[in-house]
Amino acid sequence: MAWPDERLLDLRLCDLGVRIEGTELEWYIERLYQELARKGLVFRPYFWLSNEFFTPDAHSGLAIPFYLAHPRLRQLERRQMYEVEGGTETWCMRILRHEVGHVLDNAYRLHFRRRYRQLFGSWAVKYPEFYQPKPYSKSYVIHLDMWYAQAHPAEDFAETFAVWLRPGSGWRQRYADWPALRKLKYVDELMGDIAGEAPAVTTRRQSKPLRDLRYTLREHYAKKRAFYGTERPHFYDNDLRRLFSDDRRYRRNPTAASFLRKFKPDLRQMVSRWTGEYRYTIEQVLNDIIARCQELRLRLVHPPERSRLDTIVLVTVQTMNYLHAGNPRVAL
Repeated sequence: MAWPDERLLDLRLCDLGVRIEGTELEWYIERLYQELARKGLVFRPYFWLSNEFFTPDAHSGLAIPFYLAHPRLRQLERRQMYEVEGGTETWCMRILRHEVGHVLDNAYRLHFRRRYRQLFGSWAVKYPEFYQPKPYSKSYVIHLDMWYAQAHPAEDFAETFAVWLRPGSGWRQRYADWPALRKLKYVDELMGDIAGEAPAVTTRRQSKPLRDLRYTLREHYAKKRAFYGTERPHFYDNDLRRLFSDDRRYRRNPTAASFLRKFKPDLRQMVSRWTGEYRYTIEQVLNDIIARCQELRLRLVHPPERSRLDTIVLVTVQTMNYLHAGNPRVAL
């Protein structure tokens, strides 16, 4: 698959010819099975390749994104989206543990239990298009980015299960003074109840398997970029003028646009790490900032290091404002 990006983008997903077998994904799955076995759980979910991570309702298996099955596709994913979700062993295992929480919820119909509903809420509640996380809430565990346990009761359960399952998580100590500890203790009791039991629901169905996805990689990424790039923070001129200036006194200083372009990759990475926001979204925000700096003919006022720190703060604060205004829900 040594094609240039432009040729590769015209390939349909169903024609990629990739599979889980023989890749590091196969090792990750085996590792996951071992973690389940150590907890006494006999059920083993099944896996297939699709366009993203997800666990369909009433399925006892889960989908893994196609790009994780080949190094060249990971490279393309990074170039298109500026990051590879699940692209490291730690990150992929974190997502897989979350997804297995959904699988067990489906397979053992856990969401019908009264205590589940009391602690997590109703699984049947409609998923919101947006959610407003409370970053400092101790009623939820922290596992995936964007305080994802707060998105929906089903996600709260899956996140709590993932924390419980991870070897060496030390959840009893880590969450000792958190209300979320009640949920973790319940999951511990619940898994003890179903350990050794066969599931009530077993399937082999696959939703949106790669072989059925007949659109091109170009179409796939156009849709994905549109989703992560349409709703983003708004930067106002007065915010930029606090950092930069169009005063003639600074006409010999570097332009704000050239300065921002120089350290944009580092800025994108830092803001993503602190906010949990997708790098593609932050990239779009930064492109907007640079374009506006050009339009306003802004130049540096302070030394580069001071301007760098101020810009990090500005972009982080505006991104957090965006998160509080409503976070797009991404089903996992």
